[in-house]
Amino acid sequence: MLIQKFKKNCLAILLLVTVSMVTSQPALAAKKSKSHAHAVAHKARAGHKVKSAVNVGKAPRSTRYARALPAMPLSESLSPGAGGASAKMLGTAAAGMSAASGASFGQLYGLHHTPDPLDLKSSVAFVMDQDTNEVLLSKNSEAVLPIASLTKLMTAMVVVEAKLPMDDLITITSDDVDTEKNSSSRLAVGSTLTRGEMLHLALMASENRAAHALGRTYPGGLQAFVNLMNRKAQALTMADTRYVEPTGLNSQNQSSGRDLATLVKAAYQQPLIRELSTSHEYAVHVGTRQVQFHNTNGLVRNPSWDIGLQKTGYIVEAGRCLVLQARMAGRKLIMVFLDSTGKYSRQADAERVRRWIEQVSPPSGAAGFIAAPKVTS
Repeated sequence: MLIQKFKKNCLAILLLVTVSMVTSQPALAAKKSKSHAHAVAHKARAGHKVKSAVNVGKAPRSTRYARALPAMPLSESLSPGAGGASAKMLGTAAAGMSAASGASFGQLYGLHHTPDPLDLKSSVAFVMDQDTNEVLLSKNSEAVLPIASLTKLMTAMVVVEAKLPMDDLITITSDDVDTEKNSSSRLAVGSTLTRGEMLHLALMASENRAAHALGRTYPGGLQAFVNLMNRKAQALTMADTRYVEPTGLNSQNQSSGRDLATLVKAAYQQPLIRELSTSHEYAVHVGTRQVQFHNTNGLVRNPSWDIGLQKTGYIVEAGRCLVLQARMAGRKLIMVFLDSTGKYSRQADAERVRRWIEQVSPPSGAAGFIAAPKVTS
């Protein structure tokens, strides 16, 4: 018991020291790049096109500490050993600090101090051209953070690629009730829907019980399903990504902005995921009642947007998250926003990026296309 207590104390000290290092370094990086960022923002407001790249410096070293702190190597998450247990304890401690303070992991790491010319409220942002893989914007894109319900995009990938019958009936049980965050659900225990309906609600309305039921009823059970989620991430070379369950309620489901762009690009190849994730609303029969669900992303109802795929996410540890594929200024772009502050700030960040992209594009009908400047922070 003394040895176990000593290990816990060491881990706690390591966590506190790491968080201290992480939260202090971005402030120094922000101070150095602040004047340059202001100059870039001034040019952007003045309507100047920046020739090749708006560069406010590489991601601060603090993001590498951020990656080291919450993330567990994928091999350890699949085969927990002594190292995996230590990493899990660190992640649990960080989650505890987040719950106690109400701050996200990104806030604990100081990532919100990273400046950018667009004044985004998300601590992580990544925008790339879907066809060419050209990166147009990158802000803390290698930091590994909790991803909340963005997890459900991988859940959908595993279900769709398994080619399971979409008309099979699935019943919500007590196992699907959230004991992690005690979130509410309009799918009462005993509700029976088809697999296709469950998938629709998981993607469009971010229904946690539906997502969990999809994993629980997968051939081989929930653990087999989660293992497949991780194997798919490996196959897509998403080295910063790991999953421990199919809903995103657990903060140990983590990824980076760059990895999530890879996931969006892969998921876009599935017509069913595109269709269900961008659906405006959907009604299902729950017992004798008809229950109406709506898309969690209001941008899909905005006529100014041409969205081909999207997913939102939120838990305290992750902040507000959003991934989407959209067509604008003649290009198909993939956008990732993690750890945004404020209920509507992730959508507002997407609007800022869209206006920025459209401002630097030529008038309609003009020959050629001038690529949007790249922003890296």
